[in-house]
Amino acid sequence: MENTSNVLCSNRRNTNMRKELLRLLIVGFCVVHTVPGCPIQLEPETVVVRYGDPASANCTVSEDPMGIGWEASEGSVDMTRGVKFIPWSLEHLTDWEIQPKCFVNFMNNTIPDQCEKELKVIVYKTPDSISISAVNHTDPMLEGEQYQLQCEVQNIAPVRYLTVKWYKGETLEDQTTYDDLTKTPVNVSSTLLITPTSADDGAQYSCVAELELGPEGPEPHPADTSEPLTITVHYSPSFVGPLEEQQEVIEGEEGSLLNCHANGNPPPEYSWTSPLGQEEKSSPELKISTSLSPGTHIYTCSASNDLGSKTKKFTVEVIAKSGPIVLWSVIGVGILVAVVLIVGYIFLKSRAHGNSII
Repeated sequence: MENTSNVLCSNRRNTNMRKELLRLLIVGFCVVHTVPGCPIQLEPETVVVRYGDPASANCTVSEDPMGIGWEASEGSVDMTRGVKFIPWSLEHLTDWEIQPKCFVNFMNNTIPDQCEKELKVIVYKTPDSISISAVNHTDPMLEGEQYQLQCEVQNIAPVRYLTVKWYKGETLEDQTTYDDLTKTPVNVSSTLLITPTSADDGAQYSCVAELELGPEGPEPHPADTSEPLTITVHYSPSFVGPLEEQQEVIEGEEGSLLNCHANGNPPPEYSWTSPLGQEEKSSPELKISTSLSPGTHIYTCSASNDLGSKTKKFTVEVIAKSGPIVLWSVIGVGILVAVVLIVGYIFLKSRAHGNSII
């Protein structure tokens, strides 16, 4: 009797094991086995959505399914029978890591086959703020020195689609991209090295945080711009024109102004050295003295500030008043002598010609 009981229990255990094995086999087919080609089509295949905005997509299957549904951390849809189309939608998308999947079950020789397709979702957020500053520097910049500008972008996502662009005025100077795969908002910074010249005094620098989200993303690209940073550049004086000039004046007459204007920051101060040995600080313009005697005279101008100085030379030629009268007298006598010689020559030539005829 005991042996019969053992046999019955053994048979029951074997039957239970066979049932469990069959159940695991069916489950395994549902999870692993897929219909060749998986006839699922998602529209669109990629969804780009601002954090908190609505999102939606459609799942369509080309073959008759046993059931179709969506798996998702938000907005999941239970398997529905008798349809070949099912939507997925959210009124407010707030999951940065969401990965919705459309799944379809088929009946293949009484064994259910399943395939699935993941919807690519890009959740983005524009920055809370963007600002620009000079690193460890507040005073005016010096020409020829190197400085570092820094752009701070606060709370933006996803950073791998971010490009920070640097502009001087309307000109693109540089840009920075990022390879961080973090999907949630982060703070990032970008730096720009500059070596300003005198031409950069008053230049405005700005940075732009631009999210380039691909062909499915919004156009134009979401972009935020910092307030401009205006830089002040100090530089030594320099002259626009030549460093030497020449002028002529008539003795005793008032001559034109000598112009020694120079560019510089801080604005330069001027000093002049005249032919009379005077040296004075004044404006960049100076009148030529009417008391200069005929001849060559030199004026020297110096433009200087805290960063250096430059010198310009003016050569003034003073012409005596009688100079032009004597010159024209000599020219007149020369013309008169030339006329007499020409007339005499013609007269002698004609007489010689007449004698030859006789």
